[in-house]
Amino acid sequence: MPATLVLDDPDETKPAPGPLRRVQALINTLDRETNDDQLADREGAPPLLVELGLLSPDARLDGSDLDAVTGVREALHALVLHNAGGPRPDARALRPIRDLGDHALLRVRLDASGAVAVAPADDSVRARLAGLLTVVSEAQRAGTWELLKACANDECLWAFYDRSRNHGGTWCDMSGCGNKLKNREFRARRRSTR
Repeated sequence: MPATLVLDDPDETKPAPGPLRRVQALINTLDRETNDDQLADREGAPPLLVELGLLSPDARLDGSDLDAVTGVREALHALVLHNAGGPRPDARALRPIRDLGDHALLRVRLDASGAVAVAPADDSVRARLAGLLTVVSEAQRAGTWELLKACANDECLWAFYDRSRNHGGTWCDMSGCGNKLKNREFRARRRSTR
């Protein structure tokens, strides 16, 4: 199956703003409801990774690079589950992110106006993943990271950006996942009162 464009996906109803959209798009390369993994095929994954800025257009993707990407994807998913009120990820779940520190370097640049930029030191997949993690770091400092959440529907778990006024959004889609869960809870309450 060919990889599909994810950054401008018209079906994404709650996209994250700016660079955080790349993090959301990476997390959502695995549809946990259908188990459709856009990164499962090493031959089909490169166009998607290029779009996400994780692979140079002329680079070859090897299996260890793809393992690093999917490991970081799952670690990021564990973090957005926590943002939605789920358990704090354990060390094992976050290991792929910690392992990047052993393999990827970032470079600090200062422009003429004094603006500091942190960017990958080289063009490797791991360095580019570390660069993507700077987006997470910046979002954490800006207070937007905790608004990237996983859907409360255990069958879905899609990453969505919570734009609700009180930041109490629970579902990626109220008409789909929200209604399913509310109906499930209603039926469970009815059964328990019989």
